[in-house]
Amino acid sequence: MRALSNPDHLTSRGSDPPTGGAVATIRIGTAAWSIPKEHAAPFPVTGSHLERYGAVLNAVEINSSFYRPHRPATYERWAASVPEGFRFAVKIPKAITHERRLKDVSDLLDRFLSEVSGLGPKLGPLLVQLPPSLSFQHGIADRFLSQLRSRVEGGIVCEPRHASWFTPEVDALLDELRIARVAADPAPVPGADEPGGCRSLSYYRLHGSPKIYYSAYSQEYLAAIAEVLARDAAIGVETWCIFDNTAAFAATGDALTTRHMVLDRVEP
Repeated sequence: MRALSNPDHLTSRGSDPPTGGAVATIRIGTAAWSIPKEHAAPFPVTGSHLERYGAVLNAVEINSSFYRPHRPATYERWAASVPEGFRFAVKIPKAITHERRLKDVSDLLDRFLSEVSGLGPKLGPLLVQLPPSLSFQHGIADRFLSQLRSRVEGGIVCEPRHASWFTPEVDALLDELRIARVAADPAPVPGADEPGGCRSLSYYRLHGSPKIYYSAYSQEYLAAIAEVLARDAAIGVETWCIFDNTAAFAATGDALTTRHMVLDRVEP
């Protein structure tokens, strides 16, 4: 990604974000809540993995929901395991995004939303990650996004990976529907490494680079990300940063490092 060699490229762009409000919360976490041995020292030694994780980090992205449904009672148990201020982002099932490809999904969507309601007030943004082959098709993509927004009051973030989604027209639609576009690393197409759509929410989703899902990020890169997170939050933008480079257990270390760097910037 260009930002690895030029961290200044990570500054937020897109439509103007909110101004004049209070500093927003910065949420930093990983995809799932495993605690690798090499990064276990900052976490409590007792409790479930989620309880230990939630004692240090304030957010997590649930990816297992992409592959299989969970009972509302499971979500309720997870919500009860973390502090009041903790939030869960939840990935929408692949049956919706990859199998039916956003078409005729009302039944699946209603089931999913009923399940995640178990998180109660600890439910954060819903993540819509689209397959790289899925282009923006009028009458399908816009209908699905409108359908989703009509059912969901809270945050929605979309991670498209086809170039047809990165146009002013699609950006305007996302903004109208109050849906944020993920800033992803590595960027699958030019512009995908910048936030887009509705700019009241930033969602940085970092998959590892140069080897996706495996590579840890450099200190220079993490410092640049921390600067962007602090800047977005300072102007009232709800700000998330999720590390998805979990295959070789790098995500937890990167999240902890970024958290410390952000605290150095926002604390007096």
